[in-house]
Amino acid sequence: MKAVYIKSFGGPENLEVRDVPDLPNANGKGVLIRVKAAGLNRADLLQRRGLYPPPAGYSPQIPGLEFAGEIEQLGEDVAGWKVGDRVFGITAGEAQAERILIDSSLLAEIPANLSYFEAAAIPEAFITAHDAIFTQGSLQKGETLLVHAVGSGVGLAAVQLAAAFGAKTIGTSRTADKLERAKRFGLDEAILTGESAEFTAILRSKNGGVDVVLDLVGAAYFAENLECLLPKGRLVLVGLTSGRKAEFDLGQALTKRLKIIGTTLRGRSLEEKAEATRKFSQEVVPLIADGKIVPNVDKIFPVAEVAAAHEYLDSNVSFGKVILEF
Repeated sequence: MKAVYIKSFGGPENLEVRDVPDLPNANGKGVLIRVKAAGLNRADLLQRRGLYPPPAGYSPQIPGLEFAGEIEQLGEDVAGWKVGDRVFGITAGEAQAERILIDSSLLAEIPANLSYFEAAAIPEAFITAHDAIFTQGSLQKGETLLVHAVGSGVGLAAVQLAAAFGAKTIGTSRTADKLERAKRFGLDEAILTGESAEFTAILRSKNGGVDVVLDLVGAAYFAENLECLLPKGRLVLVGLTSGRKAEFDLGQALTKRLKIIGTTLRGRSLEEKAEATRKFSQEVVPLIADGKIVPNVDKIFPVAEVAAAHEYLDSNVSFGKVILEF
């Protein structure tokens, strides 16, 4: 079968599509899926550079964290699925290949109103966002959510989910156009940060503060995040694009009784991922099927153009998800 392959760690020029060994037959609770489309994520860019290796058991040469496709084969212990079903889901790696073998507990059914391309734009962003703001951040109806890098896949997913749940949404971005476009997805208020990490004063003048911060940026925003949170606020840290180390006033965390939560999906156990997928299937997929939540596909690249897709995502001009077509 064909797969995206990292010849050596470094730039996009080190990517190619090559023939790799076929996967074994499905057994137990395993499901063999013919991948039709796969989402491209910043984690794939880091893996290409050798900075974000997958967990044990997954090839560091074959990236990919999400997929959409059709079931080709079922293990003998699989229940609730049949050959030909359209499914999507997350994995710790190797999704950017013609086929993937995955535990059936990590699958969700693609709603009939979605194409494979639209479906591939959903799992990583929406499962990450749903888990982060509700399971980890305990966002409640009527509370206010601040989303950094709101034009990203996870950012737009979080805005839609929070808005559908009845929470107020505020987003930041360094690009005015992305903020304006995010309003179509339910963003209530926008803050243009430019090259500055100062947003607390703006928030306080309008809202007094926020209840939950979903941070996909990291170190540069950390001190301001604590400053803008209301008492009993929750900071959910998902990304580290601006760095890993930050200095902050511990007194703020104490006096405001804040919670600082770090979260990632990739390194979780099968059981934890299955639980996140179950909640996604029950609470998010019906909203997608009803058209209340929509995927945002920015651009589709044939898999043969994977290097160009990486260059495009790396340029930071994308708005929403970049998809590879198989």
